[in-house]
Amino acid sequence: MGKTYARIDGRLRAFIEAQPLFFTATAPLTADGTVNLSPKGLTGSFAVLDELTVAYLDFAGSNAETIAHLRENGRITLMWCAFQGPPNIVRVHGRGEPVFRDDPRFPQLLARFPDIDASTHGLRAVIVVTAELVRDTCGFAVPLMAYESDRDLHAKRFAREDDESLDAYFTRKEHIATSLDGLPGLPLPLPPSTV
Repeated sequence: MGKTYARIDGRLRAFIEAQPLFFTATAPLTADGTVNLSPKGLTGSFAVLDELTVAYLDFAGSNAETIAHLRENGRITLMWCAFQGPPNIVRVHGRGEPVFRDDPRFPQLLARFPDIDASTHGLRAVIVVTAELVRDTCGFAVPLMAYESDRDLHAKRFAREDDESLDAYFTRKEHIATSLDGLPGLPLPLPPSTV
């Protein structure tokens, strides 16, 4: 029942953009490395850049596994599930890159997220993903669940941080500069923002 798509457009794009939650999956090259699966949300933090490119904002958190894996090998899968409405699951398999705050491309990428105040979330990078395979499947076994709203806890926690205190926070955390598997994670000291 699955279908492969040549591009992210039309009904497929509308479905992806309407979901309040998606998941990212990455892994290191080593066979005994840690596979990472992360939920992503916050309205306005995801964007379809073109028919084969998507991006999302990478905010402050307890580790940087996705960044570390992308820096090592670039492999990533994004997945959206319909928890409301007709059942559907969409996966974008591709190559990802963390674009850090001191990268010349950063301001232009950040402009693609006009509906979110990234300054209140400890923005670390924009993750840009180029699709290599786009597929959907039925999602018949995905439960129906109601979306209520975004949580405001992340913004409340990180809105009080400036670059200096955010860098100190990241430096104190065990798996920010180095991943669980010992790979380079977020560059520290935190790259200065170009915006």
